[in-house]
Amino acid sequence: MTIDGALLLDKPIGVSSNFALQKAKRIMGARKAGHGGTLDPLASGLLMVLFGEATKFAGPLLDGDKEYLATLELGATTATGDAEGEVLERRAIDTNEAGIEEVLGRFRGEIEQIPPMYSALKRDGVPLYKLARRGEEVERRARRVTIGELELRLFRSPFVELRVRCSKGTYIRTLAQDIGAALGCGAHLAALRRTASGRFRIEDAAGLDALAAMTPAGRLQRLLPLAALLEGLPRAELDAPAAARLRNGQTLPIAGLGEGLCGVYGPGGVVIGLGHSDGASLRAFRLTQATEKHR
Repeated sequence: MTIDGALLLDKPIGVSSNFALQKAKRIMGARKAGHGGTLDPLASGLLMVLFGEATKFAGPLLDGDKEYLATLELGATTATGDAEGEVLERRAIDTNEAGIEEVLGRFRGEIEQIPPMYSALKRDGVPLYKLARRGEEVERRARRVTIGELELRLFRSPFVELRVRCSKGTYIRTLAQDIGAALGCGAHLAALRRTASGRFRIEDAAGLDALAAMTPAGRLQRLLPLAALLEGLPRAELDAPAAARLRNGQTLPIAGLGEGLCGVYGPGGVVIGLGHSDGASLRAFRLTQATEKHR
């Protein structure tokens, strides 16, 4: 059976995103699968698993803000910036909630981050984490990211729990290290849980064990249809002739759409895919072969 849709999966700690993806793919009996944003093995939480034609929407799903619950351990810096790495230095902790709140204020809004060496970014085709494991360090350019929300949830020394809402490309490990440096005692990321990706939330997700225990019909009910992935985007409605022209690679004149990505629908609300509008014309961006109607 062909499966087109998205599953909100609660990834457990200790497995890679690809492991969780492959297991969900087997449980669902899907032929093709991908995901909308990797989680490290030491992190848990929301992983968007995409099946069939939904894999074509992975890119736009990556663009949404992410939300995390992050636990920092103050007083200890590690080689990797998280609990997996060797402890490099321990320092005394001399702060309180007021001091932490003051420091957090410096990290709200647009900030610059230097990506960590232990990351999947590549230099001359080699992932940085491979260079780091060889003891090499290379210069990395700072990146601008946005921390939309940064809330102190709990301080019980040496641990600080934060809720973070941030733009794509934000490294929470780096944020933890930078906050520790600003506090003067150092810190590393002790635990991380992703609680939201765009408008999708962990409360609506299912774990692998729960998914395996469901009936086949119950599993299918967990799937989000293609149209649900396009909600919030401007909507282009096409009749059958216009839909055929778009599928054949033609650019269509269109009015009433702003510039940027939009969801494209055919007769009966069938999801055609994603289009790109310049305000006056529409061209195909990612088209599906699905025949699913909007619901």
